[in-house]
Amino acid sequence: MDLILNRKSESSFIFDFDIFQDTTNRLHMKKLAIDTCASFLARTISQSEFRIKENEKFLKNELYYRLNVRPNLNQTASTFWQEIMYKLIYDNEVLVIQTDNEDLLIADDFDHVEYAVFEDTFSNVTVKDYTFKRVFKQSEVFHLRYSNESLAPLIDSLFKDYGDLFGRLLNSQKRKNQIRSTVKVDATTAKTKQGLESLQEFINKMYKAIEEKDVAIIPEQPGFEYKEHFTGSGNGIQSVDEINKVTGGFFDQVATALGIPLTLIRGDMADVEKITKNYMMYTINPILKKIKDEGCGKFFEKKAYLNGSWLEVRAPSYQSIFDLATSIDKLIASSAFTANEIRLEVGYEASDDPKLNKHYITKNYAETGVDEGGENE
Repeated sequence: MDLILNRKSESSFIFDFDIFQDTTNRLHMKKLAIDTCASFLARTISQSEFRIKENEKFLKNELYYRLNVRPNLNQTASTFWQEIMYKLIYDNEVLVIQTDNEDLLIADDFDHVEYAVFEDTFSNVTVKDYTFKRVFKQSEVFHLRYSNESLAPLIDSLFKDYGDLFGRLLNSQKRKNQIRSTVKVDATTAKTKQGLESLQEFINKMYKAIEEKDVAIIPEQPGFEYKEHFTGSGNGIQSVDEINKVTGGFFDQVATALGIPLTLIRGDMADVEKITKNYMMYTINPILKKIKDEGCGKFFEKKAYLNGSWLEVRAPSYQSIFDLATSIDKLIASSAFTANEIRLEVGYEASDDPKLNKHYITKNYAETGVDEGGENE
C-alpha cells in the first residue's frame, strides 16, 4: 500500500514523511534454483559406495570407513559428500585435507597457487574457525574441480536478466488490485517539529492497523484527511502465470547448465527409466570419475595402483538385480561371461566358489554353417 501525500502549494513547506514501500529481494529466486539443483546432484552422489579394491577383493579398512561412514568427528559420509557437491557447484572447486588422526576435512577457504612443472600448493587453509599454518602440497590433499570455468558468471548473468524481468512482473502484479491511499494535511497542523513527529506517529499506527487488521478504525483528526482509492484489475491470474514462467525459465537454465534433465527434476513420470539412464551416464558418472581418479592418485601409490589396488566407486543403481535377471541369464547361458564377472559388473564381490569362474552354455548354441555331424549345411 502506498501513501501519496497531497501537499499545499506553499513551496517553503516540505513534509518529511516516511515512504512505505516494500523492497523486493529477488535473490531468493537465484538461491532457490541453485540450491534445488545442487541438492539434487548431492543426494545422488551421496548414495554412492566408495570401495577399496585390492587383488580382486574389496577391503573394509580405515579408508573405507572414512569414505562411507564417518569422514570426521562431526560429519556423516552422506553429509560430507553433499557438502562436497555444494562447494563444487558454488565455488567450482573443493579441497579436502587429512589431519594427523586421518580425519577428512572440507576446507571452507584456501589460497591456491598453481605451477606449471611443480606441485600446486594450498595455504591459509581454513576449516570452520581454524586456519592451518602449514602449506599443503597437491599430493597431500584431495582436490576437485567441477569444470574448467566457474558457473558463477553464467548464472549471475542469467539472473541479472531474469531477475529484472521477475521484479518488474512482481511489482506490476502488486500494483494490481492495490488499495491506494491519499493523505491530505493542512499546512498549519504540522509546521513544528513536534507536530511533524506526532503526525508521523499517527500515520505509522494507522498504516499498521490497515495492513494487519481485518477491520481498522481510524479516528478523524483536525486538518487531516485520509482517503482510499481502490484500483481493480481482472488480470491477476494471468500475471501470476507470467511470474511463474519467469522463475521456471531461470530454474530450467540453471538445471540445463548443470546437466540435470528438466523432466527428471520436475518429477515428470514419462520415460523415467530412459531419462534417469541418461542422467546417470552424462551427469553423475563423469563426476564420480573425477572423484575416482583423484582418489586413486592420492590414496594409492603408482606401484600399488598398477598391481591392482585402487578406489572403486559404485554409483547408485536405478535398477535392481531382479530387473536385470533376464539379461544376466542370457549373458551366462551364452557363455559370454562367467557368473563372477557378472557379479563384479553389477557391483557385488566375486564369489569364492570356483564354479562361478567357469563358462557355461545352457542353450543349444552351435557354430554357424556346421551341422551336428560336422558336415557343412
